[in-house]
Amino acid sequence: MLLDLYNRPVYNIRLSITSKCNLKCFYCHNEGFSKTDNEELSVDEIERIANLAASYGVKSVKLTGGEPLCRNDVLEIVHSISSISGLKEVSLVTNGQLLKDYALRLKVAGLKRVNVSLPTLDDIKYREITGGGNVTNVLHGIKEACDVGLNPVKINMVLLKGINENEVDAMISYSASVGAILQIIELEPVRILPKLYGEYHEPVDELESMLLKRAKNVYFRDDMHKRKIFELDSTKVEVVHPIENSEFCANCNRLRVAYNGAFKPCLMVTGNEVETKMYLKNKDYDGLRLAFLKAVMLRKPYCVK
Repeated sequence: MLLDLYNRPVYNIRLSITSKCNLKCFYCHNEGFSKTDNEELSVDEIERIANLAASYGVKSVKLTGGEPLCRNDVLEIVHSISSISGLKEVSLVTNGQLLKDYALRLKVAGLKRVNVSLPTLDDIKYREITGGGNVTNVLHGIKEACDVGLNPVKINMVLLKGINENEVDAMISYSASVGAILQIIELEPVRILPKLYGEYHEPVDELESMLLKRAKNVYFRDDMHKRKIFELDSTKVEVVHPIENSEFCANCNRLRVAYNGAFKPCLMVTGNEVETKMYLKNKDYDGLRLAFLKAVMLRKPYCVK
């Protein structure tokens, strides 16, 4: 297992396969990358990065975007990396607009599970948040994902002050009704205007206190930032609490990869990317390997006591 300079293991990567998206969510951080060109990783390049990561002990790869399902070759990408030796899980995060048509084919290609972004169940609010998306498409996609066995299906709800903080109970009930896990995510100040962040950021401390009173069991995910899991009678609720949370950063085991192949040690830090384009184009494995190791060694806990 590869450790960074703070003795934190790296065993999962978030690999962006496109910067394109069919929605325009105002809080989207695009994995912390600014779009600098339109060149995306090829299937072969994605497979090389995943193979390299697996050789250093990475156990899971989460495909992200943009919107991963906007790539016509997404099934080929999933198939190419799902059988890599050492990888235990290939998952995908999606806005769900196209998921109904893709769910079964993704499962057959080797995908284990999905995270689906769903900030609200209200169609009007959904269109305002996403710039025109259709919430019904997402609900159909979630049902199909659950039906074909892309489990556990996780519903990602970014908590937004003045918009959806009063929908938590409704989202818990909905998640329970379809057999999904609700993941409530604190808004992060990444690639969003300070004014918007100040207007919509809702701390999750009060939410955690409420869930604590209702939970029959509370435990931590040792494999993911020590985040809290509240086991309710009807379903589970995970809370992603990254802001001013030293424990969250101290237990980070993630490395991000941009749609063009650059490695990013930390979402919260700008200008820390390690470029890989020349190594990928020249099929320079040693150069790519050294870039990967450099990125891991650049990882540093963002929030410290």
